[in-house]
Amino acid sequence: MKVLMDAGPWLAVPPVGYGGLENVVATLTGELCDRGHEVVLATVGESAQPAAERVSAFATGQFHRLAGPYPEVVGVAHAHARLVLDTLARHAAAGAPFDLVHTHLEVVGPAVLGALGVSAPPVVHTLHWDLARNADFYATFDGGGRVGYVGVSASQLERGPDLLRRQALGHVPLAVPPATAPPLPRGARGAHAVLLARLTPAKGAPTAIAACARAGVPLVLAGPVGPHPDVASLQAALADDRAPLGADVAWFLEHVQPHLDGERVRWVGSVSGRAKAELLATARAALFPVAWEEPGGTAVCEALTVGTPVVAMARGCLPTLVDHGRTGFLATDLDGFTDGLRRVDEVDPADCAAVARERFAPAVMAAAYEAVYRRVLGRAPEQTRPLTLPGPRTPRSGRAAAAR
Repeated sequence: MKVLMDAGPWLAVPPVGYGGLENVVATLTGELCDRGHEVVLATVGESAQPAAERVSAFATGQFHRLAGPYPEVVGVAHAHARLVLDTLARHAAAGAPFDLVHTHLEVVGPAVLGALGVSAPPVVHTLHWDLARNADFYATFDGGGRVGYVGVSASQLERGPDLLRRQALGHVPLAVPPATAPPLPRGARGAHAVLLARLTPAKGAPTAIAACARAGVPLVLAGPVGPHPDVASLQAALADDRAPLGADVAWFLEHVQPHLDGERVRWVGSVSGRAKAELLATARAALFPVAWEEPGGTAVCEALTVGTPVVAMARGCLPTLVDHGRTGFLATDLDGFTDGLRRVDEVDPADCAAVARERFAPAVMAAAYEAVYRRVLGRAPEQTRPLTLPGPRTPRSGRAAAAR
């Protein structure tokens, strides 16, 4: 099967530090390639994920521009979408069309690809977000049988509008790469708990801070603040009177920064590679005090994979990811969350890792998507006329870029 995998223009695949969506794309792309599929990855030039080909409209990730003015952000998304169209046209002109497109680019991906008509390949669009964020689009967009949605959890789809649910192909839980070492036993772990997430109101950092203070547990906050991956980046922005703060930065300065003391509560910014693996694998617990209906929960899967117990609010998909009492604890308020944090030593890290291997392995996710692809191709309209798309332009990176 030949698949055009559209990761969007925001972060590298795999990401360096923060990037749940891009981690999913990297995991799925690698597994599909290993299973014999031909995958062309539409991403940014700095991506290192092996694929049959990599193409990009931007040399580097454009995540830092997401907080900018609407005209600039929408231009980025559409420049990337044009690259996807060029790639479709180029391969079709060479007599090697794609079987389908799998896009992870919110709104712009399905809107642009859905406008191509029945002669274009069918489209699978994975929903990685709270569907209320672009409710007007998802409540009105009709993919005409060519665009189908896949949720990352059943609870996410249940909250979607009627039209979206009628076009849904089901949900596929997220997966993460397997751990490279056995989980550390409780006695070999550090004293700290970790919150691995973007620092936004939805992720609930104040609840984690309050619970850790009550339980006497040091807390490490690991994730970006707005477009800023670390302390140095944020300080530079704060020193520039001309730079707009953005809502996430203003919230962080009011609700999180006053609690940072370098010991009981630390912010280490985005972490990646060995630093991320060590921080998570040595933690006493991973905390998910979410204040919204979490749609996917990639970081939950990452924590359990390395045997780290999870304490989470019972919202969104989290009750389906955490086995209460076995791999962690679920709560509905601060008191329950604090109690769960105090009880994490009752959880065996080996049980967490065993459950993760069974439920969150890349092979499980890839097999589920293969079933979705077969279903989509089985219902795709007959291509009775040649594919007509805008003429291809020379991409900024292709096979040569992939080789680099």
